[in-house]
Amino acid sequence: MVEGVGIDIVDVPRIRKSIEDYRELFTRRIFTDAEIDYCTRKPNPYQHFAARFAAKEAFSKATGTGWNSDFSWLEVEVINEQSGKPTLHFLGETARSVAKKKALLSLSHSGDYVTAVVIIES
Repeated sequence: MVEGVGIDIVDVPRIRKSIEDYRELFTRRIFTDAEIDYCTRKPNPYQHFAARFAAKEAFSKATGTGWNSDFSWLEVEVINEQSGKPTLHFLGETARSVAKKKALLSLSHSGDYVTAVVIIES
């Protein structure tokens, strides 16, 4: 049964500016070490950072938390399966709250924009 759907679109130049302006203050607040390592190894790291930002935002919408005190950026991690398929991995309290649920993720990008869709199923 579908419990929630979230979608987000992110402007890649906006994420690039945030990273360039705030550096680790921004990246360490939003992205896990594994995500930072993954993105910085890519030819266009800002597109990958933006996709992960969009995925986390879409997840917060799907769960209905938004950016309130129940949402932790660092407890939602985008990892890639061996095939390259992006999936959501959860840590801490978020992992406990979605333990019996399934989270589906789709990412897409074109030029300066990335989108993410998250579906939460019970």
